Amino acid sequence: MNQKLLALYGLKWNPFSPELPVEAIYVPAKLENFCWRVEHAQIREGGFAMIHGDPGTGKSVALRLLADRLARVADVIVGAITHPQSNLADLYRELGDVFAVPLKPHNRWGGFKALRDRWLAHMETTRRRAVLLVDEAQEMSPAALCELRLLASACFDSQPLLCVVLAGDARLIEKLRREELIPLGSRIRTRLATEHASRDELLDSLNHLLASAGNASLMTPALRQTLCDHAAGNYRILTTMAAELLAAAAQRELAQLDEKLYLEVFAQPETPAPRRAGARR
Repeated sequence: MNQKLLALYGLKWNPFSPELPVEAIYVPAKLENFCWRVEHAQIREGGFAMIHGDPGTGKSVALRLLADRLARVADVIVGAITHPQSNLADLYRELGDVFAVPLKPHNRWGGFKALRDRWLAHMETTRRRAVLLVDEAQEMSPAALCELRLLASACFDSQPLLCVVLAGDARLIEKLRREELIPLGSRIRTRLATEHASRDELLDSLNHLLASAGNASLMTPALRQTLCDHAAGNYRILTTMAAELLAAAAQRELAQLDEKLYLEVFAQPETPAPRRAGARR
């Protein structure tokens, strides 16, 4: 949305954009507790954490918020896997790039040792573990997940070298039930289950987005209630509908978004009644 349209409604940013600033993210208590646990305990203790839930319930937003908070902690290295579908050779290439360790993918033992030495040196210097974030972790192969488990600890599994946060949908939960991944599943110390939101939670989120963007009265109260009633408990559906209404209102230069606009934008097209057989022409 361009600056002219933002100025039309007195907005600092589009409150329904995927590129929403971190400071505008709605943080419910459960998410706050998870981030606090990772930020204040797990980067010192190491090990695995997990975020899981249905699409649109806030997994990637939670990772983004966590990454921003960890980036502000002194002496913490935060990296992210951007291609979870990688085979083992590409996984090592990406880890080497993320943690600035020159690796030769054909020498897996050399890469294994170099990465662990890097993490161990960082831990001994700062007393904090490096952090690896993995979004869409359900796409990782069992071999890659097993390799990550072996990479992330030393001294017969008594010394975690890395803090790993996996985020994925229900397929990740199912994958961790596989026999070869049970050891990884048993090492997950901190969990956040993102669930379908209640009507009140959706309304709190919507109110927060509007207020943080600079126009708390952009939508009428009745429209907010209507959007929350039709969002099926899904934050992504809520913001997608709201973004479509905002674009339609800007095109028409409306002063405020209301239920009338909702009905015009989302009204079901009328379908002609089927003709009865034998009806006169």
